[in-house]
Amino acid sequence: MQINTKTSPESGLLTGKMIHLALPVRWSLVGQEGRGPTEVACTYDIHPRGARLLSAREVHVGDLVMVERGRNKAICQVVWSGDPASPLRGQFSVQCVEGKTPWDEELRQMEEQYQPVVLDALHRGAFGPGFGRLEDNRRRRPRFYVEGQAEVIDGAQHVEGEVQQISEWGARIAASRMLRPGTDFRLMLNVFDVSLALKAQVKYLINNLGMGVEFHEIRRGDRPLLSYVLSKLRSRRVEEFVEVEVVTDRLAAVSS
Repeated sequence: MQINTKTSPESGLLTGKMIHLALPVRWSLVGQEGRGPTEVACTYDIHPRGARLLSAREVHVGDLVMVERGRNKAICQVVWSGDPASPLRGQFSVQCVEGKTPWDEELRQMEEQYQPVVLDALHRGAFGPGFGRLEDNRRRRPRFYVEGQAEVIDGAQHVEGEVQQISEWGARIAASRMLRPGTDFRLMLNVFDVSLALKAQVKYLINNLGMGVEFHEIRRGDRPLLSYVLSKLRSRRVEEFVEVEVVTDRLAAVSS
């Protein structure tokens, strides 16, 4: 039996829906000597090509595993594993390389859910008098250099691009087609083999080289993943919030 394991780890992760759902599954390592002992795991999220799992047993990127749910099973490859020193320890993502995913029925029945990026408590000023207006706090958040994939979804149009900088509140995206400031769109990101889905708005353009976008909503279950990505980028901090203000003011002056 030959198994195709040459599919890109990112393939299928930027397209199709991803559902934050806990499902019990069984899995075992697949090697030259057959299958190893069966382990119990739980899904964190599921998508048409695979899932993110939590298990007590350590795995490595590239491992082949048999994932089973009821009578359904598929051979998958580990494409990402959480840093053991991070809150995501024990989590790993698999992508199916043979067979249908064992959670096809659940995917058909459910829809993606999104949550506001900004907590309601922040809007209410619950952090006390030491914090200023929401926009002031937002500009103080560090932004980091990053290399990753992006997909801008504006209605029926899907435009591939790159994410160049990212923060807790937004990102700088380079794409083959720029959207006008004020445009709302859906954004799919893949950084460190971690996939994120957000609803965002274009805030400013950078000489047709990129778009500064602000995050409004994040897919349910993706907030810890965004924190994980930012924690791995601490050494790449950039200060760009002053530029955001300058460019926004220029656009406002032109439009007036």
